Amino acid sequence: MSVQTGFETGQAIRQWAARPYPLHRVLQFAKRKPLGAVGGLILSGMVFVAICAALIAPYDPLLQDVPNRLRPPSPQFWFGTDNFGRDSFSRIIYGSRVSLYVGLTSVVMGTGIGVALGVASGYLGGKVDLGLQRIVDALMGFPALVLALVLVVSLGPSLNTVSIAIAVGFVPRMVRLSRASALAIKQETYVTAAQAMGCSTFRIITRHVLPNSMAPVFVLATGYLGTAIVSEASLSFLGLGVPPPHPTWGGMLQFGAQGYLESAPWLTIFPGFALTGATFGFALLGDALRDVLDPRLRGR
Repeated sequence: MSVQTGFETGQAIRQWAARPYPLHRVLQFAKRKPLGAVGGLILSGMVFVAICAALIAPYDPLLQDVPNRLRPPSPQFWFGTDNFGRDSFSRIIYGSRVSLYVGLTSVVMGTGIGVALGVASGYLGGKVDLGLQRIVDALMGFPALVLALVLVVSLGPSLNTVSIAIAVGFVPRMVRLSRASALAIKQETYVTAAQAMGCSTFRIITRHVLPNSMAPVFVLATGYLGTAIVSEASLSFLGLGVPPPHPTWGGMLQFGAQGYLESAPWLTIFPGFALTGATFGFALLGDALRDVLDPRLRGR
């Protein structure tokens, strides 16, 4: 091997080692935003618990053991038992599956529909923009939870119904955000150049407008994950969420608040801690992502 070839090989190896692989990006993110890293760890733990619930839960969450009803926390039942003798720790673990499913499903649906409508509204303008924005204004007049209540009552409580109802409340906010981004990107020179080259509207939207408007949408969607989990718990607390006996954090809070708040406070405390921790983790991660992805805040 010649000296020149060896030098080029060594330089290529150094360039390969310096490439920003995903692990390097994660470590850089944790170093810059330690609170965001804490939020990411909380959510990673929640995802792990939800996936491995069958291996982690010591008991069947639906198994009734009446002789052990209303047992306080102990080495046998870490979080105590409810009125039917069901293990609260196992029910909280399985309840994380419902919370993650509803949160992810509703945010994905709401984000997909909202971004598609918002980008089309902002880029096309004219009557399309006027019509879509009047519909958005009407939906924005209803609080998201009230709109979800109306839809759940109309369609009937179920896992998928709750997800759709929460997603509908997110759509108008996503439309507003993506429309604002599309209006700004529409004025960029590369969009004007693509129009001058004769590119179709669909190609300009999918290749230029949509990818460049996703950073703020991604940040807002991350924050809405925690809001979706709280909304699902609120609907379950009101008796309009996932029907029993499926374990949900909101349903457990409702059960503990109905006559057992003083005699068995653990029925309310531990699901409340789980709900608070998940919401707190999403809030920390969303705030950190906003600081990283927003060019006006990257220097902080």
